Amino acid sequence: MDNFVAQITSRHAAHLTDAPTLELKNVSVAYVEGGNGVTSLHGEHLALQDVSFQVESGERIAVVGPNGAGKSTLFKLIVGTLKPNQGEVNVYGHGPHGHICIAYVPQRSQIDWSFPVTVEDVVMMGRVGQIGLFRWPRRRDWDLVKASLERVNAAHLAKKQIGELSGGQQQRVFIARALAQEAELLLMDEPLAGLDVPNQEAIFDVLDALRPDGVTVLVATHDLNLAESRFDRMMLLNKRIVAFDVATAVLTPDNLLEAYGGHMHTVGGSGVVLTDECCGGFEEVEG
Repeated sequence: MDNFVAQITSRHAAHLTDAPTLELKNVSVAYVEGGNGVTSLHGEHLALQDVSFQVESGERIAVVGPNGAGKSTLFKLIVGTLKPNQGEVNVYGHGPHGHICIAYVPQRSQIDWSFPVTVEDVVMMGRVGQIGLFRWPRRRDWDLVKASLERVNAAHLAKKQIGELSGGQQQRVFIARALAQEAELLLMDEPLAGLDVPNQEAIFDVLDALRPDGVTVLVATHDLNLAESRFDRMMLLNKRIVAFDVATAVLTPDNLLEAYGGHMHTVGGSGVVLTDECCGGFEEVEG
């Protein structure tokens, strides 16, 4: 159940008004061999190395890179379920712990979809940080759940068991949970994986609707074309940040070669083809 309710539930940490929404300073993470996610300064498996960047309020950032690049590790650091071996992670000027403004949608493979819970119950889980543990939701909380489901066009699914939904519907429900949480920073780990184009467009329609609210969104994805066309900036990651800028500055042959290595091949001087095994095939990127 802890994986299913992957969110911060501790009470309010103050926001510094002059601080960026998200800032990492010289962050490195190394895992211990056979340590089941344990990190150590002497860990053998380097996941992230000397990562530094800032993200401002309302930005939509695509985090891209090959399998094993550290995308999921980065998100766990921001949420606060993983501590860096060195460096700082700050949300509005403070470490992740104590923030209820961070919403995290893990990869669908990490969620137990057979768990007997309805859609409206999943969305109500987003209210835990506001209500407090072991307290009953009030009318206002249920009204927020209803309004959040309406915003993602899922109100008609409220009484359904979460496992009965399609992949696209499940992702919209988890965005509704973030809305009910009143999240200001939304992290989504591979939310587009396995979705057809109409369902992907439905997700982006919902994300577009969050812009007036100033919600900052980070999405891990393997789809470079979507990352280029639907995001403000792109972070190209492979244990360290290869490039972090607008897509036209990031998607250069040199950057892609550095990030993807042998999985990248040039095609007639007009572009590159990535043959990343984790992406399930070929992906062409214009040069």
